Amino acid sequence: MTVRKWAPIIAGIEEISRRENGRDQMGTQWPIRRDRRGVRALAFGAVLVASFVVPSAVAADPIRVGHVAALSGASAQSGEAITRGLALAIDEINAKGGLLGGRMLELVQRDDESNPPKGLIAARELIFKEKVAAIFGGIDTPVSLAIVPLVNKEKKIFMGVWAAGTGITRNGANPNYVFRVSAVDDLVDVRLLKYAHRKFGATKAGLMLINNPWGESNEKGLMAASKADPTVQIVGVGKFESNDVDMVPQLARLKDAGADVVILVVNAPPGAQMMKSRERMGWKVPVVSHWGISGGRFPELAGPTAGEAHFVQTYSFFGKLSPVGERVLADLKRKYPQIKGPGDVFAPVGTANAYDAMHLLALAIEQAGSADSDAIRAALEQLKGTYAGLIKGYTQPFSPDNHDALGPDDYIMVRYDGDKIVPVD
Repeated sequence: MTVRKWAPIIAGIEEISRRENGRDQMGTQWPIRRDRRGVRALAFGAVLVASFVVPSAVAADPIRVGHVAALSGASAQSGEAITRGLALAIDEINAKGGLLGGRMLELVQRDDESNPPKGLIAARELIFKEKVAAIFGGIDTPVSLAIVPLVNKEKKIFMGVWAAGTGITRNGANPNYVFRVSAVDDLVDVRLLKYAHRKFGATKAGLMLINNPWGESNEKGLMAASKADPTVQIVGVGKFESNDVDMVPQLARLKDAGADVVILVVNAPPGAQMMKSRERMGWKVPVVSHWGISGGRFPELAGPTAGEAHFVQTYSFFGKLSPVGERVLADLKRKYPQIKGPGDVFAPVGTANAYDAMHLLALAIEQAGSADSDAIRAALEQLKGTYAGLIKGYTQPFSPDNHDALGPDDYIMVRYDGDKIVPVD
């Protein structure tokens, strides 16, 4: 309880003491009574009131959850999409009375600007200053990988809702406080190669990868997927930096190697530059991409060829929706007036993953009966019952050996139609 909340009780007890001694706080003389039983009874009453006030105030303290993501810059849409999913879920939970007997959820956000050191600083601030019960992560695998050692050291729950780097959840820590409701690179890579063969008849893939830990994670995953199923062979690897604008040399080498599909792993701005380089070459090779291109202004930056890249997602608001999907879309329209239909929900994967992840965390807090990280971790690993989520129904989504709630059967393929993300699979 804060000093401010205690102040009236403390002031009342002090006034009782002064009156026992003959004066009030204004200096007025009071008759001194030799029999002070009434005064002592009043003092006891004040203490008794305090004993009831304290538990009530503590029970009303909010449970704070943090969100570290790109809220500005080229990938800001991803952070906003995640924010929307978290906000909708929190609204629903708080409208039903909150958690643990009336404690409301409160979202505290920090902008990592897609920068790992800034993300780490933000996570430290959320843990040590804001005292959050858990942290939700954003789009960038390098940022999440920078935060993972901190949350495991400080025993704080981290819930990934976009970044797909395999090592985020499979980080070797025991106990492991990192969970994820999102795609996993190793599983996505299998899906991308199978889709390239089924959709385009491809047998020779050229890889275009961002030169960072996320690109490295997918290079390993794609090589392993091709080795396990050699239907699609990897014939070359091109790497580039996030600020590169000319990728013709890398693409030319892949073309010379006989690539009949390009597998793209990158976020929106450099992904758009890759599409422009391909267009300048006049090379109409199919492009099958990881989902990084959906987290920013890809259609605007890539231009007319943006729709030629097919990419993976975990959810679409198009087509026949479940009752949960219908309700969430309706709530999005009410809360964000610019959303008139499914095509207006940008970066839907961020919204859907975050919405389900927040509800799963809330179920774990209730099951644990506590906002303590160890109790939440144990509850997440042994969640009881079934939760009808937006993406799917979840039954025991996590275990001590598996901290990823989604698998390859939960992925869909989409593309841009103008600035709208529409299913193609």
